[in-house]
Amino acid sequence: MEAAGTDMRNIATGWEIPCEHYCDQPYVVITKENSWLCVMTTGAGVEGEHGQHVVSTLSSDQGRTWSRLADIEPADGPESSWVMPLIVPGGRIYAFYSYNKDNIRSITGGHFDGRPGERVINRVDTLGYMAFKYSDDHGRTWSKDRHYIPIRNFAIDRRNRHRGEVQYFWGVGKPVVHDGAVYIGFAKVGDFGPGFMAESEGAFLKSTNLLTEADPALISWETLPDGDVGLRAPEGLVADEHNPVGLGDGSLYCTYRTVEGHNAHAYSRDGGHTWTAPEHAVYSPGGRKLKHPRAANFVKRFSNGRYLLWYHNHGRDYKAEPWKAYYDRNPAWVSGGIEQDGHIHWSQPEILLYDDDPAVRMSYPDFIEQDGAYFATETQKTVARVHPIDASLLEGMWSQADNREAARAGLVLEYAADQQPGKLAVSLTGSFPEFPDLREGGGFSLDLWFTLASPDEGLIAADSMNEAGVGLRLCTGGNGTLRLELGDGRTGAYWSSDAGLLQPGSRHHVTVIVDGGPKVILFLIDGVLCDGGESRQFGWGRFNRDLRSVTSGCPLTAGGGPGLVVHALRLYNRALRTSEAVGNYQAGLAAL
Repeated sequence: MEAAGTDMRNIATGWEIPCEHYCDQPYVVITKENSWLCVMTTGAGVEGEHGQHVVSTLSSDQGRTWSRLADIEPADGPESSWVMPLIVPGGRIYAFYSYNKDNIRSITGGHFDGRPGERVINRVDTLGYMAFKYSDDHGRTWSKDRHYIPIRNFAIDRRNRHRGEVQYFWGVGKPVVHDGAVYIGFAKVGDFGPGFMAESEGAFLKSTNLLTEADPALISWETLPDGDVGLRAPEGLVADEHNPVGLGDGSLYCTYRTVEGHNAHAYSRDGGHTWTAPEHAVYSPGGRKLKHPRAANFVKRFSNGRYLLWYHNHGRDYKAEPWKAYYDRNPAWVSGGIEQDGHIHWSQPEILLYDDDPAVRMSYPDFIEQDGAYFATETQKTVARVHPIDASLLEGMWSQADNREAARAGLVLEYAADQQPGKLAVSLTGSFPEFPDLREGGGFSLDLWFTLASPDEGLIAADSMNEAGVGLRLCTGGNGTLRLELGDGRTGAYWSSDAGLLQPGSRHHVTVIVDGGPKVILFLIDGVLCDGGESRQFGWGRFNRDLRSVTSGCPLTAGGGPGLVVHALRLYNRALRTSEAVGNYQAGLAAL
């Protein structure tokens, strides 16, 4: 058991997976012996250096300990990278990966207008052949022979520097089984340049007999979609890391990354042959776009028919600065998905994992379900780990749309205007609980119903600030925002809700969550988590790690005048989950 008070979202609490130094894409299948087999790309150097190769390791205790690494491909051969595992009903385990079979040592990258390449690129792990080996002894050893999957050229291949005679590509994620067939998502690359992959689009390898055919020479493959063009970005040249999943109605759904500040998605209703026009992913059909940088955004379907999406919940248009699109992969966020009428509807997101250092980037997850428990893997490129997932976090997102109950755990103050008309004044001293120490992972949440009668700035919604600058203050800011100010007498912090969401004369609900684990401030306005909208990259803000308790000893007052009338207020001595805040909104004022 983990120690009481341990925040399992902190990646430092996870169980480490062995590697050589660099490590990427730690993906797991459960063997017929009920062990976990993890495959990954590793190497003694950094990403892309010679010696990069694919390996495997076994765990018999759900990821707590692991066997020594076993080579699928050796480190002294050509680059082998981006390995994706699949176990078939007979127990055979396949490992699919990119393989630099011809040992090409450099390529030129540049523009697409026929001019010579502008620079020599020595990184050669994203070209060659789609290869595979297999294991018939539950992952202990791998076949001596290596097999290759033919990939049909698209226009993007014929446009590359080798005119398609050498294919530039790579795949991430895991193959999926859908309607008796196997699908492997991957990205074709047209050229290399700023951001490394300067033009890319998605494709799929499909096999209808891999699940039953024992002879690798007789396995059939086709490259999808039909035609000469893959799944592209809605607005730009970069569309990477296509990740498909099968839906319950027989459709396929695919997410992938762009440099446009949003991930993209598409649906196929005919087994991958054709797809809907690529568009930025939305929470529900016709709804708000998800925000996401150039990072893995993986979708998983669990045995209950529900879905989970990993992404990073921020973004802007990075096309002019493609390298910056790789930044800010911490925290990792997830949304729960429910299938309705052939589409996935995504919940408001929750933080799944974080690191204390904002510069640490976690990505390329896998999700494992076994014996009713859920786990995630992730990598920071030099450390890969396994993390147990609190099932209640997932259940909360999957049931979020139907949640009409107000959260009670951690509730230390509840006020409604019909109980005490006029100004609220409750002492935070004496028997009233103090605010937790935010340095130690504590948190609190403020939940209000109010009517804004004036667009003025500085109208007080809640205030406990003393003359020494200790306490909290929630007040109106400019452009229809609420602003939270925090202070402990030594250190201060602030963050505002997204602009334009508060309308004078309208009743609104706000939940402000101060989470001392990842050190973030979240605003939900009328049940929707602020994500920055069109005006800013982030809708959630970080606060100083040295910020302590904001207990001031002053009364908490709410609604300081006719310009802002507070109808109800709840104060919690913990950080609510997003799903709980949504439940508070959907419960309405009648719950008070």
